[in-house]
Amino acid sequence: MQNFVFHNPTKIIFGQGTIPQIGPETAALAKRVLLVYGRDSIKKNGVYAQVMTALNAAGLEVIEHGGVKPNPILSHVHAGITLAKQKKIDGVVAVGGGSVIDSAKAISAGALVEHDIWKFFTGRKSVCGALPLTCVLTLAASSSEMNSAMVITNEKTNQKFGFANRLLFPRTSILDPTATLSVPRHQAAYGAVDAVSHLLECYCTTTEPFNPVQDRLMEGLAANLMESCGRILAAPNDYQARADFMWAATLSLNGLTAAGLGKIAFPMHLIEHALSALYDVPHGAGLSVVIPGWLTWQAQRNPARLARFAERVFQIVADDDLSKATQGIDRLKAWFAAIDCPTDLAGIGVSAATIPEIAKNASTQATIWRMGDYSVERIAEILRLCL
Repeated sequence: MQNFVFHNPTKIIFGQGTIPQIGPETAALAKRVLLVYGRDSIKKNGVYAQVMTALNAAGLEVIEHGGVKPNPILSHVHAGITLAKQKKIDGVVAVGGGSVIDSAKAISAGALVEHDIWKFFTGRKSVCGALPLTCVLTLAASSSEMNSAMVITNEKTNQKFGFANRLLFPRTSILDPTATLSVPRHQAAYGAVDAVSHLLECYCTTTEPFNPVQDRLMEGLAANLMESCGRILAAPNDYQARADFMWAATLSLNGLTAAGLGKIAFPMHLIEHALSALYDVPHGAGLSVVIPGWLTWQAQRNPARLARFAERVFQIVADDDLSKATQGIDRLKAWFAAIDCPTDLAGIGVSAATIPEIAKNASTQATIWRMGDYSVERIAEILRLCL
């Protein structure tokens, strides 16, 4: 285990009936807030009414900014920043999943600068401050509710880039599993894929040879995510399944799993970002296509890590690491299919002819993320394993 500093300043309030606490939690930080959310789902399931009642009861002035897309776009963030400046907003409240929270983070940082916030994502500027952000999570997947990262798509350039800064942690996040009871089957499945991918990237890209604590933590979270996802799909109103899944997804990328692993990378997200930037596919669907391809490529180079994951999560026994890793990839791919997620490029309507374009798009993010070994040629090689 390598030296590390673990610092996560986000306060989590977890459990049924906790949404009303968004009022006093936010009022301790701000007086005039921008409420960021998606489309109509939170109004249909009653979460919007609970949040507004709580914010009004706390004496907050609320300006609304709805309409965040599943793959959040830069123009909507720009509009939110303009609104925040015009209304002299001093706090942001996000009600939704990762896309909403990411947009809210971008607005909270952008409201304090004069330059285009896209410069944050291209590495040309760094965040020096942000409005305080509080969240009510309605879709478990990204862990944005408890980390410092955000991902936005620039629809003019067809680039979907991610960026993290310590000032982007939400101050408080409310995790009430009942807020996810109305999440459609396909979104729950995509959320499971996303959360598992976070674990796999930390697990497989570390170069630290001995990680017994972190390995067991990630293996256990992955097993729990798959098991609780199955329970949700079988019984959508199973509160305990929703609770297990929500907390496991949050823990998957809140910094704890990567502690002690040294430098890690996110190659599967790197490639998927290009897919959803160019074709606007759901993030989880893009990942369920990329993951088996990248794992297959990785198994040819370092089968030992994948073999350990296959043995401990899927109880696979084989004579050598490569066979064990390959069987583990097959089991994971079968799980994707079982929860109705696509497992190849054709499943998301992408043809082999577009691989050069996708690879070129992804290589730009690779440069910014300092993943120089992911050249256009290497990314194309991995994408061909996704056919």
